[in-house]
Amino acid sequence: MAKDSVKKRLETGLSFTEFSYQLVQGYDFQYLYTHMDVKLQLGGSDQWGNITTGTELIRRMDGGEAHAITTPLLTKADGSKFGKSEGGNVWLDKARTSPYRFYQFWLNASDDDAARFLKIFTTRDQQEVEALIAEHAKAPHQRLLQKEFAADVTTRVHGREELEAALQASEILFGKATAESLAALSEQQWLDVFEGVPQAAVSRDVLSAGVPIVD
Repeated sequence: MAKDSVKKRLETGLSFTEFSYQLVQGYDFQYLYTHMDVKLQLGGSDQWGNITTGTELIRRMDGGEAHAITTPLLTKADGSKFGKSEGGNVWLDKARTSPYRFYQFWLNASDDDAARFLKIFTTRDQQEVEALIAEHAKAPHQRLLQKEFAADVTTRVHGREELEAALQASEILFGKATAESLAALSEQQWLDVFEGVPQAAVSRDVLSAGVPIVD
């Protein structure tokens, strides 16, 4: 009740679920401290209240000392944050987000986001980043920043081979794919490419009978 985050919400309405969430999170830290000797918890800045509830619980119940470290949240240009609860999230595990979808996710970033992401996620120095931003400004429609960043981060997460496959898959929707590149795509890559693209199902029997082009 002493936390500012709770005091502010009491004036406008706070559900029991929201109120008890910090308590459960705090107990989680205390359990880890007691049973697994965990003394440090890291999280986003929005988790500060939850983590410090745990450090306070550890102090009161165990007479122990635990610590919290938080980092600024990664936000998009519109102020929204990344996170599994926000929707449209991206995973490092390719079983959850395929290399193709991973590449496309970053390729579709806004100009402002792409410039920030280059500074945060890549190993390029300030001079390189500023040069890319300046070059991008000359022809924004070519999306140089997005292409450079998407290629960089996809290579470091999934490897050069997966990047090449993602680039080949991307060419399909823009009519630039060759017969060889089409044949090289796996079934999963085909499914990834056409996810979200308007589709129509036609039975094998109908195809066997022949379908007029105008239909």
